[in-house]
Amino acid sequence: MTSTARADVRPDPPHSPDDHSLDEFGYRQELHRSLGRYASFAAGFSFISVLTTVFQFFAFGYAFGGPVFFWAWPAVLVGQLLVAACFAELAARYPISGAIYQWSSRLSNPTFGWFAGWIMVIGQIVVVAAAALALQMVLPAIWSGFQLVGGDPTPTSASGAANAAVLGVILLALTTLVNVLDNRVLSLVNRVGVTAEIIGAVLIIVLLLTHSERSPGITFHTAEGGGNGLFAALLVGSFTAAYVMIGFDSAGEMSEETHHPRRTAPRTILTALGSAGLLGGLIVLGGLLAAPSLTDGKLGVDGLSYVLTSSLGEGVGRVLLADVVVAITVATLAIQTAACRMLFSMARDGQLPFAARLAKVSPRTGMPNAPAVVVGLLSAALLLLNFASPEAFLAIGTTCIVMLYLAYAMVTGPLLVRRLKGTLTSTTTDETGKPLFSLGRWGIPVNILALLYGLFMTVNLAWPRAEVYDPAGGHWYFQWFTVLFLLVTVGGGASYRLMRGQRVRSAAEHAPALPESTP
Repeated sequence: MTSTARADVRPDPPHSPDDHSLDEFGYRQELHRSLGRYASFAAGFSFISVLTTVFQFFAFGYAFGGPVFFWAWPAVLVGQLLVAACFAELAARYPISGAIYQWSSRLSNPTFGWFAGWIMVIGQIVVVAAAALALQMVLPAIWSGFQLVGGDPTPTSASGAANAAVLGVILLALTTLVNVLDNRVLSLVNRVGVTAEIIGAVLIIVLLLTHSERSPGITFHTAEGGGNGLFAALLVGSFTAAYVMIGFDSAGEMSEETHHPRRTAPRTILTALGSAGLLGGLIVLGGLLAAPSLTDGKLGVDGLSYVLTSSLGEGVGRVLLADVVVAITVATLAIQTAACRMLFSMARDGQLPFAARLAKVSPRTGMPNAPAVVVGLLSAALLLLNFASPEAFLAIGTTCIVMLYLAYAMVTGPLLVRRLKGTLTSTTTDETGKPLFSLGRWGIPVNILALLYGLFMTVNLAWPRAEVYDPAGGHWYFQWFTVLFLLVTVGGGASYRLMRGQRVRSAAEHAPALPESTP
């Protein structure tokens, strides 16, 4: 008698060499492995998405630092490369979805790791909302018809903030749909989008540099009228680079869907960050050199969209801005996917409410559908803050950076302890039998610098500067928004853990006694 396989189930290719790579960690293969090296690279690069984030925060960096804010870019890139090098080692040793949660848990203890995962996934949800808001920086500059609410497209205006929320909700509906369709569709959209973004970024760089109005020496100038000094300008200017260069760990998040993840993920983590850092730095430099004016006030309000349409002409500028829209769409999709994998990984371990539903993987698509809907709804809810006040735009963006930086430090910290104790995992070869990526004797100094950098930037970004978070005054809750949000996140997580522990203990106390065995 013959049997027929269900038509709605798409299994992995038979005899995949990666089928049993999760056995040593106590998990079975449920997500479909379909990602190659370029798709893994695209996962990290699209989360970083230089076109999305540089266009979103260039105006902010320039407004507070002037041209000198450019130098915060290489400083942040070096710091993040230190963190990425540590993550590359961990991606080789622990190729599991929910990377930050899994790495921190296995390097320290399950409770500490849970908080790292909790902070990371909340941060990722906030990043999704912040990325979706970036459409407001681009779409109205392409066509005024995209300004659906009011007439002022400036993100800091009431109508601009409200319109950003509307456009963001529409985008989240689209990315949520793609995240429940099929991982092959997701991978295709991601790869095509990243390719378009890289091509667009290179074109923007070339065109901006060939339309330069001034020399690179302008980058040593601070903002007009800035009285806080060079160091203060760089600290605030670093927000732009810090917001751009996060999410390179997404290649690790997608490990369970990647072929040969022990070999692939470490390399794609580093190449995604390195290439994004190089392209983003050149875009920032090109924007400063090609801007029609550095003193008319437009660069600190409209940012790079103003430079493209003014310096390159309306036609060329709008075509390039259309490419930025593609980048924003793919970035939002990639960030939402990373948050979904974190929710799935924590739920699979029974560490979240409604864990059974969140951990369920569709056998047809190879995707955890419930997390996609949850992330989409929560991110859309955050966008409603933009209706309350335009300052929410900056508050949301900065909060997500702080959350991710803190979660990263909750990995590099325990990793350093394990290094000093000499108790890192003994696995030494990848799927092909070649040595795993390793920092070798540079591991301890690189790890120390990565941890110190992460802690310093967390404090810098979360510092409640009134001139940054509440420039209009009278809104103390915006000035302290990041700190308050972090406290609420940690407090909410602690409350859930406490209640969960009480339920587990109560269930154990009321469980019927097992009958004694008879000889």
